[in-house]
Amino acid sequence: MPVTLLLKLLLAPALVVGSSLAGRRWGAQVTGVLVTLPIVAGPILLITCLEHGTAFGAEAAASSLLGLVTLALFAVVFAWCSRRLRWLGALAVAWAACLAADLLVAQVTLPAWWGLPVALAGIAVASRVMPPEAAVTGARPATAWPWWDLPGRAAATAALVVLVTTLSSALGPAMTGVLAPFPIATSVVAAFVLARHGSAETVRTLRGVLAGLVGFAVFCFTVAVSVDRWGVATAFSLALIVTMAGQFAWLRVSRSARPPRWRFSRAASAARRRG
Repeated sequence: MPVTLLLKLLLAPALVVGSSLAGRRWGAQVTGVLVTLPIVAGPILLITCLEHGTAFGAEAAASSLLGLVTLALFAVVFAWCSRRLRWLGALAVAWAACLAADLLVAQVTLPAWWGLPVALAGIAVASRVMPPEAAVTGARPATAWPWWDLPGRAAATAALVVLVTTLSSALGPAMTGVLAPFPIATSVVAAFVLARHGSAETVRTLRGVLAGLVGFAVFCFTVAVSVDRWGVATAFSLALIVTMAGQFAWLRVSRSARPPRWRFSRAASAARRRG
């Protein structure tokens, strides 16, 4: 079996399952950040470079920056829909918005040096227009994850990777790059969080997604500007190191800056006693 076929079938699904398990351990916002590591787009871009050359891969990586804008749009649409719709309806509306935006931005070609600020601006705007967490209601009691959750995530991821990379010659580098960040892992996580915990937790998760997209953008930019010059191994290693360092630094800062819940509980109890 060719090495690239093994990468298509195994690499991205294994990364999605691993990040899903880690997210279950550390909570909703961490889950949102983990699923926006380049666990699907990274393998797609890697396979694209191996199959079509570094020039094709560099252009696809630059287009992926515009795909991150549509991924941010998906997060915003799903978050707002979660206030009124169940997971299937929210997913249908958000996917429709994302696909329409993908078709639109695929017509635009920007060099990576312009694509990066456009992606960061899109992420910033999306963060500003997310529903306010305090205004979101409808939390539901948690239920056990179904047995088919992780296999379903792995299968959906493998299907996307195989589809995009197999059709990449026909799609061209622009559409390949735009589709690389398509929210497969994000969709599964958001849908299950909405079904299990309700809208408030869904919004928190998708806020984590938007925070994680900054590191994702850095990954795509690094690959775009370096792969044709330094080669696949060096470019992807450098991009992965920079992205992982940035993501986990952000996680460390955000978790240390958030006061533990027990402090709020004790403060609230003291206030009630004084009242």
